[in-house]
Amino acid sequence: MGRVIFYEDKNFTGRSYECSSDCSNMSSYLSRCHSFRVESGCWMVYDRPNFMGNQYFIKRGEYPDYMSMWGWGNNCIKSCRMIPMHRGSYRMRIYERENFMGQMNEISDDCDSIMDRYHWSSGCHSCHVMDGHWIMYEHPHYRGKMWYFRPGEYRSFRDYGNMNFMSMRRIMDSWY
Repeated sequence: MGRVIFYEDKNFTGRSYECSSDCSNMSSYLSRCHSFRVESGCWMVYDRPNFMGNQYFIKRGEYPDYMSMWGWGNNCIKSCRMIPMHRGSYRMRIYERENFMGQMNEISDDCDSIMDRYHWSSGCHSCHVMDGHWIMYEHPHYRGKMWYFRPGEYRSFRDYGNMNFMSMRRIMDSWY
């Protein structure tokens, strides 16, 4: 079970909202969110309602002024999703093109550069997550915008800003 407390202002001040499950729209609880404490669990937070927009992975810890840390400017957290703990194997098939086309590779560990490991200059454009929870990044070495993928088929990344992902990381149970 996860628990995160969001605060309207920096440094854990102002009104607060405690969350222990997904919240698709925090505006009914807080007018804004500028700091938070993750007491347990792992979460994805989003700068738009309904789990849309930019997203950022958070784990246990204190975030007294996340906006300047992440460079979000005037955006703030509008929704959050708890990532369930996964114990077991991690498996994902990644594809060079949309709709599971082009070269395919099955991975079970972190990949800090698709370009270096598989020589795909344009990155990954579709995937099938078979086991575990993953974060994919727009740049090598786990940099840039990130997206959370749970088990399922993802035929096209057009819903993610037409991204081509260049690195990926497993969400490990030791992070909880």
